[in-house]
Amino acid sequence: MSVISVGQAVVLGAVEGVTEFLPVSSTGHLKIVEGLMGIPVDDHAVVGFSAVIQVGAIAAVLVYFFKDIVRIVSAWGRGLFHREERYHHDYKFAWWVICATVPIVAVGLAAKPLIEGPLASLWVVAGSLIVGSGVMWAADQMGRHKRGEDDTSFKDAMLVGSSQILALLFPGFSRSGATMSTALILDLDRVAATRLSFFLGIPALTGAGLYELKDALGTGVGAAPLVVGTVVSFVVAYASIAWLLKFVAKHSFNAFVIYRIVVGVLLFGLLGAGVLTG
Repeated sequence: MSVISVGQAVVLGAVEGVTEFLPVSSTGHLKIVEGLMGIPVDDHAVVGFSAVIQVGAIAAVLVYFFKDIVRIVSAWGRGLFHREERYHHDYKFAWWVICATVPIVAVGLAAKPLIEGPLASLWVVAGSLIVGSGVMWAADQMGRHKRGEDDTSFKDAMLVGSSQILALLFPGFSRSGATMSTALILDLDRVAATRLSFFLGIPALTGAGLYELKDALGTGVGAAPLVVGTVVSFVVAYASIAWLLKFVAKHSFNAFVIYRIVVGVLLFGLLGAGVLTG
């Protein structure tokens, strides 16, 4: 019998879709909701399920940015065979995304027992939500927001890509929050920071989902909850992406900072009161 029902999969898919690309920590919110529904957050099958439904959110990115992705991949393909194409920004950007994914893959494989064990604690989630809020607020204040997407460099991609490790090790920190904060510190504007976060998340999250698929299917999660959760995640994430890009064009990240602090404090309270176990 599946450790996650179809009804629970719908809820978790919606949570994943809403939070994956907002800088509020999808992993943290999933663990909180799983805890409230009585689902064991550190169960290998549950961890695998969470990674697999991320593929739905990534599919939403692929569809939303389809034209951009085709342009970048085409430039990369042309550059492999034609030297003159290698000076094109899109060709370089494709390589930057590939290289920037290496650090998180290496750490993810090396630290897998910690990530699925002690670091999966809701206490870690609560603390990371609050600490990450401080980092995000400081980055938004420090950043001069003067560089656009065409101004990104290999250094930018590597630093932003490597910052994903923070969210990997400390669920609650937020992959989007870490990458956007790093990009802001590097003086990218909010829209460029957000789009860079999207593109860097494609290989990392897709790889994580495919890697965890065997655990999700083989240790207690049925195919139906996986499919339902992934589809719901896709639909909700697509709407979330469209909203976020419009929001950051005109607003700071302060609303997310305040929200994260509130959720983090509330989670500490629920854990302290014994309503949730970490």
